[in-house]
Amino acid sequence: MASLTIKGITKRYGPVETLKGIDLDLADGEFLVLLGSSGCGKSTLLNIIAGLIEPSSGDVLIDGLSILRVHPKDRNIAMVFQSYALYPNMSVARNLGFGLEMRGIDKKVRQGAIEKVAALLQIDHLLDRKPAALSGGQRQMVAVGRALMTEPKLLLLDEPTAGLSPLVMEQIFERIVAVNRAGIGVLLVEQNARQALAIAHRGYVLATGRNRFSGTAQALLDNPEIGQTFLGG
Repeated sequence: MASLTIKGITKRYGPVETLKGIDLDLADGEFLVLLGSSGCGKSTLLNIIAGLIEPSSGDVLIDGLSILRVHPKDRNIAMVFQSYALYPNMSVARNLGFGLEMRGIDKKVRQGAIEKVAALLQIDHLLDRKPAALSGGQRQMVAVGRALMTEPKLLLLDEPTAGLSPLVMEQIFERIVAVNRAGIGVLLVEQNARQALAIAHRGYVLATGRNRFSGTAQALLDNPEIGQTFLGG
C-alpha cells in the first residue's frame, strides 16, 4: 500500500491553464473518486500522477517522496484507460501475462500471478478466450487485470465504465471494490457520480481546473449543490 499526495499541481498548454493548483491526498489503501464535468482536468491529473504528462508546477508524492523525476514504469502505479487496448490475437491469459513475459519473468511465476488476478476479478473462466469473444465489460476487466499484474501500490482508473450498461457497470464497480479491499489504493475518475460515491471512501469534485468540493462520499452525496450539478438533482 502507499499514500499519495498532490501539492499545488498546475498544467498549462500555452495560455490555457487546465489545472490551477490542485491539492489532493489519498491514504494507504483508500478509495477516492474524482468527479467533475467534461474538460475540468480529471484525466490530465491522472496522467500527471502516472507520469505520462509533466505538470507545469507542483509536486506528486508517494509515501512522502516526490516521484516527478521517477520514470512511469518505476512508479509502481497502474493506470486503466477507457479503451481496452487488448492484443486481439492473444488469449485472456496471455494478455494478462504478456507484460511479465516481456520482463523475462519465469513462466511458473507468471502463471501464478495470472491465476491470482483472474480469481480476484472473477475472470478465471475466460482465460482461454480471445478478446473478440468477450463482452465490453469482460474486456474492461481484463484491462484492469493486466494493470494489476505488477502488484501496483496504486490503481488509477479513467472512466472504466464508459459506454457500458448499468448492470455491467455495477459488476465492474464490485470488482474494483474487491481490488481495493485487497490492499491497493484506488483513484477513480467517473461520470456515474452517484454510483461511484456509493463505493468510494471519499471524493473530490473539480471545476474549471480547481478543487471545488471534497469530503467523505456520504457528505458529497448529501451536499445539495453537488446533487443538482452531478447527481441529477
